[in-house]
Amino acid sequence: MEFIGVPWFIAVRHLAPPLFLLAVGGALMVWRPPRRRGLVWAALVTNLVAAALPYGWMALQILTDQAERTVYGLAMTLLQPGTVVVAWLLLLAAVLAQRPAETAATAPEAGPAAAAANGDRGGESDRAAENIG
Repeated sequence: MEFIGVPWFIAVRHLAPPLFLLAVGGALMVWRPPRRRGLVWAALVTNLVAAALPYGWMALQILTDQAERTVYGLAMTLLQPGTVVVAWLLLLAAVLAQRPAETAATAPEAGPAAAAANGDRGGESDRAAENIG
């Protein structure tokens, strides 16, 4: 990292939280997989790319001898936060796209075993609810 003018501890400070989020998010998705796994993975990876984008940008500028052009810095100033916004929008889309999970008691194929487990007293809840009044 020193060849692009950034000390290692600065890079670790900026890249460690997204890496940790990727690791914990991946572990949670293995443990409790959501319905929209692809969107969640895309959000986690996009967040990591957004954190690494400035370092890749600096390396690209140095490799192409364009480090002294400030116009390119303005593009990065807008691109990196935009990438973070895309990551959050992907995660928001994944959360909003989930349907509530159907419980065993409300499933039509659950049968009397699920009803007994939920404390059904046989017959009382079998009647249709009527609006009186």
